[in-house]
Order: sequence, then C-alpha cells, then structure tokens
Amino acid sequence: MIATRAANDVAYFKRYRMEMDLVGPLPPVPSLPVGYAWIPWEERLIDAHADVKCQCFRDEVDGIVFPNLANRIGCERLMREICTRPGFRPQSTWLVAHGETYIATVQGVANRIGTGSIQNLGVIPSYRGRGLGMALLLQALHGFRLTGLARATLEVTAQNDTAIRMYRQVGFRFRKTIYKVTENSTYRLDP
Repeated sequence: MIATRAANDVAYFKRYRMEMDLVGPLPPVPSLPVGYAWIPWEERLIDAHADVKCQCFRDEVDGIVFPNLANRIGCERLMREICTRPGFRPQSTWLVAHGETYIATVQGVANRIGTGSIQNLGVIPSYRGRGLGMALLLQALHGFRLTGLARATLEVTAQNDTAIRMYRQVGFRFRKTIYKVTENSTYRLDP
C-alpha cells in the first residue's frame, strides 16, 4: 500500500529515519563500471543535479511525497536550498556520469551536532541495478567522514525495499518511523 488515506482527503506516507555510526569500519567506495565517472560538486553543476534528481524521482512515490522532486523547477529550487545551507558538504555531493550524460546524484548536509544527512540519492531508472546507488552512498559517507562527522542519517519511504536493503547492507539501522502528510492535490502517479 502506498499511503493511508484520511477522511479529510490527505494521505500519510510511512517513512523511516535510519542512522549509522561513521567511526567504525566503513566499506570502501567501489570502482565505477568502465565508462562511468565521478563528478565532484561544483556550483556550476546545480542544473545538472536538478535535471538528474527530477529524472530519478518524478515517476516514483517520492515525487508524490515530496512534490518538488516531481518537476524540474522544484528540483532546481531544492538544489539551491541545499547548497546554501550552512552545513552543506561538497565532499558528500556527487554526480555520476556515463560518457557525457549525468545519470545519478547525491547531496550531503551536516547538522550542528555533527551528523551528516544523505539527501536525494537517486539513479535514473534505466541505469539502476549496476551498483551505482551503493557507490554514491559510500562516496557520500566517506565525504562525511573526511569532514569529521561521526554519524550519518537519512530518510526513506517505507515501500522502497531496494533502497532499504542497500542502506542496511552498509550499516544503517532503523531509528524512527515518520508519517509524512500529503494533500490530495499532490497525490498522483501518472500511468
């Protein structure tokens, strides 16, 4: 079930907050397949991150839960907000390219108590299943560690079983269940 509907025409989406310790052993960042490349953060890449983010999430449940992820303008606005936050971590913000095409993205932000937060990790659907999500996750976590952060956190929609398995494999554990409210006007999945 994607959501629980309330009588007032809102939907509640179940999400998990997951955390892991960055002080202990961390798996190494795997090599990308031949023809793929890491693209480190540069401000001039805001539009590229926004384009990839939109392609990753617009047809997924997260595009319903967070309507900004379902359209290009919303993704650009989100990227601009992320990269101007005081805790923005360029070392944990990456694109992956296949040839000249950007195909995956992740951003990292830290809070005041020394916890890094994985933001919007996504791989364009036609490139999934190649280990790119795991590589992005580990690249971001190593970036957090390089900047002295001791913990990492993320949130994931409960029905995203593939992502949850990946996060648990790396060492994330469930810490809290959250219900995100979405109004009917934003609740849609195109056929």
